[in-house]
Amino acid sequence: MRFFRPVLGVTIAILLTGVLAGPAPAAERPGQENAVQSQTFRNPVNPSADPSLMFDNGRYYVATTRGDRIGIWSSPSLATLLVEPEQVVWRDSDPSRNTQMWAPAFRKVDGRWYIYYTASDGVDANHRMYVIESEGDNPLGPYHFKAKIADFGEYAIDGEPITVNGQQYFVWTGPGRGQGGPAQLYIARMSNPWTVTGGRVAIPADGGCTEVREGPTPIYGNGRVFLTYSSCDTGKPDYQLWMKSIGNGADPMVASNWVQHPGPIFSRNDATGVWGPGHHSFFKSPDGTEDWIAYHGKNTSTYTYSFRTSRVQKISWNTDGTPNLGRPLAAGATQSLPSGDPGTANYWINDFDTGTGLNQVEYAGNWNSGSGCGTQCFWGNDHWSGETNASATIRFTGTKVALLSVVDVGNGIAGISIDGGAEQRIDYYSSIRVGEQLIYVSPNLPAGPHTLKVRVTGDKNPASGSTVISLDRIEVY
Repeated sequence: MRFFRPVLGVTIAILLTGVLAGPAPAAERPGQENAVQSQTFRNPVNPSADPSLMFDNGRYYVATTRGDRIGIWSSPSLATLLVEPEQVVWRDSDPSRNTQMWAPAFRKVDGRWYIYYTASDGVDANHRMYVIESEGDNPLGPYHFKAKIADFGEYAIDGEPITVNGQQYFVWTGPGRGQGGPAQLYIARMSNPWTVTGGRVAIPADGGCTEVREGPTPIYGNGRVFLTYSSCDTGKPDYQLWMKSIGNGADPMVASNWVQHPGPIFSRNDATGVWGPGHHSFFKSPDGTEDWIAYHGKNTSTYTYSFRTSRVQKISWNTDGTPNLGRPLAAGATQSLPSGDPGTANYWINDFDTGTGLNQVEYAGNWNSGSGCGTQCFWGNDHWSGETNASATIRFTGTKVALLSVVDVGNGIAGISIDGGAEQRIDYYSSIRVGEQLIYVSPNLPAGPHTLKVRVTGDKNPASGSTVISLDRIEVY
């Protein structure tokens, strides 16, 4: 719980007066952070886990684990991906494979898109891998069911194709939890995008723990195929990435040809508040000159499968030809957009940008502020209050706004409205405290001045200890 946070009650009245027409930042305000120009963005880019992210024909697409469906988000700029609507491209009526749908992965072959995913009948041990195929060359489909793939009669998850020596292979995880030690990586030859042929080969993989080896995904460079994968339990803070590789010309169906690289290549960063980074994908910048990683991470070190959000950052290459993934950046760290990204006019306002001017927060009533939430908060601090009808007012121009804030065991229910319209009730309660969570996204707004009002209703979830609401980070689009 947060220290020194009394049970008060609040109304946050936020006046939005829109995104600037161009990329120019807000007017300089001494002593406060300025709005960021249009060639930057901040994580997360999606509120779910296990991202498969790619750029195709002028747009980014990301698919994440949704449980009962395959959903895709799409945007022309990485900077606006977070607030785009989910487009559901696949649901399945077959009860043997329409639940526990995990880890979708994109591939394009001969003008059609294939999405590989894991699903079951609701029993974890019955997970198998499947593939759907697009009717045409649009990543958003429509799709039809194509096949079960790489079914060797036992638990199997996280499969996707890789290319070695010009030949397609399928890599995945099996036999699974509870079946004698850590999950194992496997590989089999593919005869087409939905069929494996012949037997499978196990690829022994180190991982620094006795738990899973999952989410294998390739990155290609310098005459080698690098097979990167996640190890340890994804609910733990030490979930991390490891790597094996094979040189061009070597047979990937010979396990000893795969070289184990020592130690994790991407792991927790306590200094930036990122725990459990993993289950990832790689993508190129729009102009093809940069390599990027998409992965999920958490803003809490608590052992939990909840609160995993998708983030991205640029990677580099070491002098020995191996990929250098760096360290996970803080969720709110401002990064340059990928090369060739057109950018947008979005920017952030921090809760400490106080005042009565454009892009400032005007507080009225009793508010508390501080840095007790540390790396869980944007810029290491936030404001909170519980005084009914206390308010905060922010003036700017934009066509959409998002609120990212702290959820906590002592948080209450807010009433949020746009331009004096009907209130939407948003519960800020959580069983554990986690920062930089996507709390609210407004509908699309006409260009011009708008008012967003967040009112602390004085109500709370029965499990909550108080009605407090937090104000931390505001993204304007």
